[in-house]
Amino acid sequence: MQRMTTRGRAALALTATVSAAALLAACSGPSGDTGGDADYTPPASDLKAELTYAFWDASQQPAIEANLKDFNKEYPNIKVNLDVTPWGDYWTKIQTQASSDTLPDLFWLNGPNFQLYASNGKVAPLTPLVDGGYIDPANYPSALVDLYKLDGVQYGVPKDFDTIGLWYNKAIFAEAGVAEPSADWTWDDLKKAGDEISTKLKDQGIYGVAGGMDGQTTYYNTIFQAGGEVITADGTSGYDEPATQAGIQLWTDLIASGASPSMQQLTDTPADQWFTSGKLAMYYGGSWFRGAIGGSDVAADVQVAPLPKGEKQATVIHGVSNVVAANSKNKQAARALQVFLASKEAQQQQGEVGSIIPAFTGTQSSFVDSLPGVNLQVFLDAVDYAVPLPVSKNSAAWNAFEAELLPDAFSGARPVADVTAELAKQMNDALAKE
Repeated sequence: MQRMTTRGRAALALTATVSAAALLAACSGPSGDTGGDADYTPPASDLKAELTYAFWDASQQPAIEANLKDFNKEYPNIKVNLDVTPWGDYWTKIQTQASSDTLPDLFWLNGPNFQLYASNGKVAPLTPLVDGGYIDPANYPSALVDLYKLDGVQYGVPKDFDTIGLWYNKAIFAEAGVAEPSADWTWDDLKKAGDEISTKLKDQGIYGVAGGMDGQTTYYNTIFQAGGEVITADGTSGYDEPATQAGIQLWTDLIASGASPSMQQLTDTPADQWFTSGKLAMYYGGSWFRGAIGGSDVAADVQVAPLPKGEKQATVIHGVSNVVAANSKNKQAARALQVFLASKEAQQQQGEVGSIIPAFTGTQSSFVDSLPGVNLQVFLDAVDYAVPLPVSKNSAAWNAFEAELLPDAFSGARPVADVTAELAKQMNDALAKE
């Protein structure tokens, strides 16, 4: 995710710090623009308005300011105030604003929170912008476009995206005498290399690979690779399916064999810190992780490969979207900014100034070139086999059950089948209430 640190990347699956009940209370019923406005036409260049644009990643502010400088060349009388709130407080603030219909004119939404706000009429549909040809969803990865669509209506404009790859430390592989990962690696190759590295370098406290409780970077990927699903097409839990259980079992096996640190070790020190400290050979990490690599002690030894295949190749894709508040008092100006930020030129600029992967197809070269010698093209190629981050109207409810129950499966405290059966039941109860 640029998720928690950038877009809120880390426990993206755990959405926000507020409870599901509080989120639902904040968005207690439809209001505002639920079905679309009249046809949109670009405002006159002399339109005077003042907008607020809210987001959570301060590291992207320079890129956004560069965008706004160009936007003001076209609309010099539209003033845009930036409201930057750290990830930990962002959702509480947005929740409060939603409950009082005082949302910012334009703001960031992520996948796990999108459906809740859209289904309660807090977000303006893109219908007039798409129908008028001002925004073309075909310009963005289809899996990401689908993430911001509800009941056939498009609400969000993807601004960037991320996929997951296998980051690895070449020096550790060389020291252990193990061949580096390749594009055709399978789960068996991962297990073999992880076990061998952990065994040979045990006296140095080095592990081959690491699990963890971030579904976006770890177990969602292996669930999809096994042919499983988190949420089925009919809106129920997929955790009681054998294929989904196989995607969980992989991590249980890696921890049990010693190829990965234990769940307690990973609770004390997250996997990304094991990797950047030189104590981990392989890390399942997102494209946003390049920001942490650039200034780390292991930067000179890092490379990245596609995720090892299970029954098939798959990776989670996610991205932040720009949305307009349904009750914005300056909707014409806000939509003009939304259209501008969705343009090829603006997204190209985002990629050149920042460290994100712009969502507009053909604007990602600056990201690929940002770590010379590291094959960041892996993350772009992954779009072809990407699966959207699993979400629902109240993702936080069942994300909480994952966080509560899955550690027992990964640690081996309880059989995977037993844990996932219980998880499926609780998740289905939560989904039924949506």
